[in-house]
Amino acid sequence: MNQIITKGFASLDKTRAADFIAPLLLRLYLAPVLMQAGWNKMNHWQDTVAWFGNADWGLGLPMPALMAALAVGAEFFGAILLLLGLATRLVAIPLMITMLVAAVTVHLENGWLAIADASSWLADGTILSNPAIMEAPEKLAAAKSLLQEHGHYDWLTSSGNFVILNNGVEFAATYFIMLLTLFFIGGGKYVSVDYWLQRRFAEKISN
Repeated sequence: MNQIITKGFASLDKTRAADFIAPLLLRLYLAPVLMQAGWNKMNHWQDTVAWFGNADWGLGLPMPALMAALAVGAEFFGAILLLLGLATRLVAIPLMITMLVAAVTVHLENGWLAIADASSWLADGTILSNPAIMEAPEKLAAAKSLLQEHGHYDWLTSSGNFVILNNGVEFAATYFIMLLTLFFIGGGKYVSVDYWLQRRFAEKISN
């Protein structure tokens, strides 16, 4: 039995030869998401600054222009660095801060779920729940009924079903965890600039 377990662990250890795949996929997943977020803020700069600074309908942050510039820089240019695997661990830090700020200032009041799914066990009765989610099925049914009666329902749903956005912390928390993972493990072997720079410096030191 011990031999079987030992051989099993030895077989699993062989997969470490491909352990660069995980950080690569994390980077490839995060880069376009973050780049798009940064581009949207940059492309609508005045609206972004106003949203950052307005306390009534926005975030109410101090120095909104500076805060918006930091967010754009972290997301857009940070995404480029992630894609290259350059300064991966360092760039993960401001991006994690951005995710935390977004989670606390924008999403937390809506609970956990990004999409209002009343059937989820996270919809009601938990710490990160939003009671308004329980009304989502009724509202969605009413919207579908109106569209079926007065609109081109088949055309409107040809790209996917309608949902009600809850805008909870789910996505921000997921991205934070992915970035935290990259902070600890780096960009990965072979497919990141960090790896080749580290090898180059290591060779110089050894010589």
